[in-house]
Amino acid sequence: MLLTLILFAVGLFILIKGADLLVSGASALALRLNIKPIVVGLTVVAFGTSSPELVVSATSILSNNTGIALGNIIGSNIANILLVLGISALICTLHVSRNTTLKEIPMSLLGVIAVIVLGMQEIIDIGGGFQLSSVIFDNNLEGFISRADGFILLLFFSIFVYYTITIAKGVTDGSSEIEKKPLKTSLIFIILGLFGLTLGGKLTVDGAIFIARLFGVSDNFIGLTLVAVGTSLPELVTSIVAALRRNVDILIGNVIGSNIFNILFVLGIVSVIKPIPLFTENVFDIVVLFFTTIILFILLFTYRKHRISKQEGIILIILYILYIVFIFIRE
Repeated sequence: MLLTLILFAVGLFILIKGADLLVSGASALALRLNIKPIVVGLTVVAFGTSSPELVVSATSILSNNTGIALGNIIGSNIANILLVLGISALICTLHVSRNTTLKEIPMSLLGVIAVIVLGMQEIIDIGGGFQLSSVIFDNNLEGFISRADGFILLLFFSIFVYYTITIAKGVTDGSSEIEKKPLKTSLIFIILGLFGLTLGGKLTVDGAIFIARLFGVSDNFIGLTLVAVGTSLPELVTSIVAALRRNVDILIGNVIGSNIFNILFVLGIVSVIKPIPLFTENVFDIVVLFFTTIILFILLFTYRKHRISKQEGIILIILYILYIVFIFIRE
């Protein structure tokens, strides 16, 4: 048991360090190719902080542990909004740009709606009715996120990438915080990063599966909690550093961009590899993500517009604690 926990922790560390090396190397390489730093930030860096979710979910799905794969994606997005933004708001008031509020957050919400429409055809079937109690407590198969659904999610993701490139046009980059590196160093960082992601993902998934079996909890529960928080550590660390430096645009962009990557790119890739079954508990968790995104949107339009205060940060953290308590009771 102790050895498994140690390997799980080591796996998470290697996973996060691998993502850091990949981002650093890829960003430096992109600069050498004269790609704008803002585009690098919206694409390469956002992908880098989401790469642990991608590796863990892909590894899980190949090991037939769809609960960990889906739970990791949904749980990470919930943790990003409630936990990461909540903790960041305790450090400094988060002033959110109007563009993020009106375009990027709704785009994240659109991704969740797409999953609901594509994967939950049975539960939204008018003839079948809808019972909230069954969604919360039962564990019946409700549908699938098929390979075709995965390609649709990837299509939405390509639209997001086009959007990020479009908004980057005409923007003055200013001084870049991306460190310039020799080509050889950049390539070494990328290779080491990919190796770290692969090894760390394997250790993390194997450890999570063992822990789930040992304590008699579901793969979905482990994915939503232990693995989700672990793979969200890059976003959490990046956001805390950004909050301390008062770089709020980077902070918000990192969180929202990561959520869009997770729901459209990661889930899209994983479901193309293998269709993902949706059980009623998965339905509830996706609905929680939907309302979590709605809550974030409402917070930015009421009281003090386009900002998240310390008090609102506390509310987000409390909501996350309540959610974790609920899914523990549901087990």
